[in-house]
Amino acid sequence: MTMPSHPVAEESRAKSRRRFIQVVLGSGIVASIVSFLYPALRYMIPPTTGELGSDTVVAGNAKELRANSGKIFKFGSKPGLLIRLRDGSYRAFSATCTHLNCNVQYRADMQRIWCACHNGMFDLNGRNVSGPPPRPLEDYAVHLRGEDIVVQRKKAG
Repeated sequence: MTMPSHPVAEESRAKSRRRFIQVVLGSGIVASIVSFLYPALRYMIPPTTGELGSDTVVAGNAKELRANSGKIFKFGSKPGLLIRLRDGSYRAFSATCTHLNCNVQYRADMQRIWCACHNGMFDLNGRNVSGPPPRPLEDYAVHLRGEDIVVQRKKAG
């Protein structure tokens, strides 16, 4: 034979169970809301990067680039194009086409900078020579520091 439980103790246990269920459900709802909002906020607020305003970057090593070849490098938030000419000198440009912002590349067979989007061509001074690009590429200053190839944005004026 079981002893009847005390009604106050039974009511207290029921309240504690209800409270536990409320906490679990409430925290689950809060976690769901956060899991939806966090990615949306991360998408809308861009990350801060220290390199975006940089006017100088090490584009590569002198030993890695053969004569008559090119290389894409990161210049801040945009790509840059480093070219080693046949005579061993270097040229650097923005690797973003002035037509529709496609990436350009160096074509060693033609000794031209080529945009594959609409067959735009630039000479080795960055001037547009054929196709739809309306303006020349932005050119950069190139310096050697030991074995490092340093590319720097040219000062306006």
